This record gives sequence, structure tokens and C-alpha cells, in this order.
Amino acid sequence: MGIHVNIHRTHRQFTQGRDRIEVQGHTVGECLDALIDQYPGIANVLFYKYGGLRNHVEIYLNADSAYPDELKKPVSDGDEITITALLAGG
Repeated sequence: MGIHVNIHRTHRQFTQGRDRIEVQGHTVGECLDALIDQYPGIANVLFYKYGGLRNHVEIYLNADSAYPDELKKPVSDGDEITITALLAGG
């Protein structure tokens, strides 16, 4: 068993349309690194070039906001990480 990462609809173009990816890791950050290892194209939409999550990316761990320090949050087998994109319009 691993950690499941739920992919927001706007990011599925980088995961070949998949909405859920299983990864391994001990923290949210390690799990996102594992996701990027599988789908390198998603890195630029999640992270700034200099590091850190982009402002419009929100991370949930087991349906609760992982903010602040979301990348350092510990995870266990069976946990779910959800990546959402904050969208704005006018």
C-alpha cells in the first residue's frame, strides 16, 4: 500500500489523464517528488523554479488543509494527498 495523490482536473494533462496516482514517501514533499519522478512535466505547475509551491496550489492531506509547512507533513500508508488549483476569474 502507498500514498494516493489525487490530481486536480487542470493538472491531469501532465499525468496522462490519470486522476489518482500511487506514490511512496514519508512526507508530503517526498510524495510530490515521487509524483514528479513519474510525471516530470507536472513539476513546473506545482513548484516555482527556485523552489516552494506555487501560490495557486493548495495541498490537502486526508481532506484537511496541509497548510502551513505542507511539504513537511508526515504521511502514512493509505493516506490521501489532494492537489487543488485555486482558480480566479472576473
